Amino acid sequence: MIIRKPQDTPARNMDMPGASQVTMRLMVCWDDGAPNFAMRLFEVQPGGHTPRHRHNYEHEILIMQGQAAVGTSEDDSQDTTAQAGDVLFIPANQTHQFRNTGPEVLKFMCLVPTEFDCAGSTEPTPGSF
Repeated sequence: MIIRKPQDTPARNMDMPGASQVTMRLMVCWDDGAPNFAMRLFEVQPGGHTPRHRHNYEHEILIMQGQAAVGTSEDDSQDTTAQAGDVLFIPANQTHQFRNTGPEVLKFMCLVPTEFDCAGSTEPTPGSF
């Protein structure tokens, strides 16, 4: 068993095109002996956002603190609001983005598979190791 606290886990800057003021803490991953899922804690500063993107694996999200506009289309036309306590399921291949619209740090836990099938070959999921 592993027990760890977010504040004891190093924060990595999300260095992806389209990301602004976002860090990720890899709470549980392949290196911990978790063969199926990775648990990641994202922290988005006020005014910051994750990249608008999509991929062929799902996300399960728990908003732990703050509020966000969640984009689910190629532009802002289908944004919805999520806040602390909300749970979101984002299916594979759905465009998504989280924008911090509140005055405090947006924190959300995100589960992803450690591997996904890409054109017939199994690849590690980015941010899962």
